[in-house]
Amino acid sequence: MKIIRHLLSLSLVVVLGSFSILVSAQTIPVGISSIEDYYRRLQLLGKLDSSISFSNRPLSVEALHQTNVFDPSGELPTDGWNKSSGPILFGNGHGKFQILPLSWQQQINSHHPFGWNDGAMIPAKGYQTMISGGLFVQYGPLSIQLRPEYVYAQNSGFESYGYNRSDTEISVYYGSNYNSIDNPEQYGSKNHNWLNWGQSSIRLTVGPASLGLSNENIWWGPGIKNSLMMSNHAAGFKHVTLNTVRPVKTPIGSFEGQILGGRLESSGFPPLAKIQLSNGTSAYIPPRDDWRYLAGLNINYQPKWLPGLFLGFTRTFMSYGGDLDGLADYIPFFVPFQKVKIGEGAGDDGDARDQRTSLYARWLFPKAHAEVYFEYGLNDNSYNIRDFIGSPDHSRAYLFGLRKLIPLKDKKEEFIQFAGELTQMSQTIDGTLLRYAGGFYYHGEVRQGYTHNGEVLGAGSGTGGNLQSFEVSWVKGFKKLGLSFDRLEHNRDFYDSSGFANAKDGSRSWVDFAFAAVGEWNYKNLLFNAKLQGIKSLNYQWRQRDFTDSQYYIPHNTVYNFQGQLGVTYRF
Repeated sequence: MKIIRHLLSLSLVVVLGSFSILVSAQTIPVGISSIEDYYRRLQLLGKLDSSISFSNRPLSVEALHQTNVFDPSGELPTDGWNKSSGPILFGNGHGKFQILPLSWQQQINSHHPFGWNDGAMIPAKGYQTMISGGLFVQYGPLSIQLRPEYVYAQNSGFESYGYNRSDTEISVYYGSNYNSIDNPEQYGSKNHNWLNWGQSSIRLTVGPASLGLSNENIWWGPGIKNSLMMSNHAAGFKHVTLNTVRPVKTPIGSFEGQILGGRLESSGFPPLAKIQLSNGTSAYIPPRDDWRYLAGLNINYQPKWLPGLFLGFTRTFMSYGGDLDGLADYIPFFVPFQKVKIGEGAGDDGDARDQRTSLYARWLFPKAHAEVYFEYGLNDNSYNIRDFIGSPDHSRAYLFGLRKLIPLKDKKEEFIQFAGELTQMSQTIDGTLLRYAGGFYYHGEVRQGYTHNGEVLGAGSGTGGNLQSFEVSWVKGFKKLGLSFDRLEHNRDFYDSSGFANAKDGSRSWVDFAFAAVGEWNYKNLLFNAKLQGIKSLNYQWRQRDFTDSQYYIPHNTVYNFQGQLGVTYRF
């Protein structure tokens, strides 16, 4: 703990000592993948500052050294329809105004909800669309970014887990699983309309430090398809943030970091539409009706002696708003990790709150145009060092990924990109049989789990979900054409704890195989993105029809789903 305190103190001293320099607080919203990934590829090619970790997003103008972050190649003033782009300066150069890109994203699921990392969109069957846009104004250290989002979802009905199930199956579903997380299958039975603050913020930014109120999505860690702790799978939430807007250079290397305190809301819907058993007993136990407070910390370090290597640490605490009492509850980051040093109490750390921790690393190899990365998280702290050494896999989750760009011979700035990522959220035997660890995104004290508006804040593959992804594509600047494959095993922890795995009349694990054609393209002011995806779901909803010992997947328990995504963004 002393080391962590010293690192925090060093970072804050360096940040506060730089307050005489005014910088921009404008950001690239998490989720504009074509722009974010463009910059990440530039870094692989050695054309972008190698001290940027890409593990503390949204990315800022200050870190990228761009006048207009949405036009990094500077082509819009000559090739765009408006013959101009970027910010407008006023007040003798002290002020800046910019119209933010107008984005229209659409998707459709033909059979049942599928997909992740779509921000304010909800899990839904049928047509869904999100429109966002706005403006950015800065004068001196004060900046306002207004970028609301409007979402409409058809939200059609589909065959849910509760369809034609016995009382025993419904009881098991709720049990210690979905009574412990706010993660509804469907957001009611009506069309869904929602106008929210989206990627909006108000900040004071001086030097490399920015203090503000924000509703922006946050991404922590090096993952591309998933993140254990923070991603854009759920909608953005209201939070106070103190963060760096660029790497802070020191004699021992560079640091990036963020400290936040936020308010999380519930979806207002039960896990299933069916909440009662045949005798009238309610299988669903509603959680405490209170808002939740989330405190989070993310620090990463790039050693001076190992260029391209990033080492990071995150920690989050969640409690009910009504339980907050004093400054220590709002800033709980110095609570010891080992339970033996805390004593007995209601929760993990002697208080009625849940916590999670992760360590991550990313190693960038610009000469090889490649990167590898890793993240390891714990949902339940060990009792002491001996406990951790004996059972390091208790309550763990992890992800691992790599990416490589191969230049095409005799083709300027054209590459074949290979990318793969593996996410393992399900628990090991230690967490299911020896000492029950529960799912990674729920733990007990806060029964809505690690969610906001009914969706997990971290990995979109969900609690207990395991994801393997692979993509190969041709890339050139903003342009990308490729093929992707995803294998998603739904909530293996529920499958193991429900008795399905061993029951003679049980089902088999629910696994999706998704094949997709993906594309991104730019034309003048426009950025296009598209994805056409076919999904084969084996043992959909862990069905129990005609189980046999000789067949792992029963053919007529398989369903097929089509997901189409189409988006267009106009850059001003």
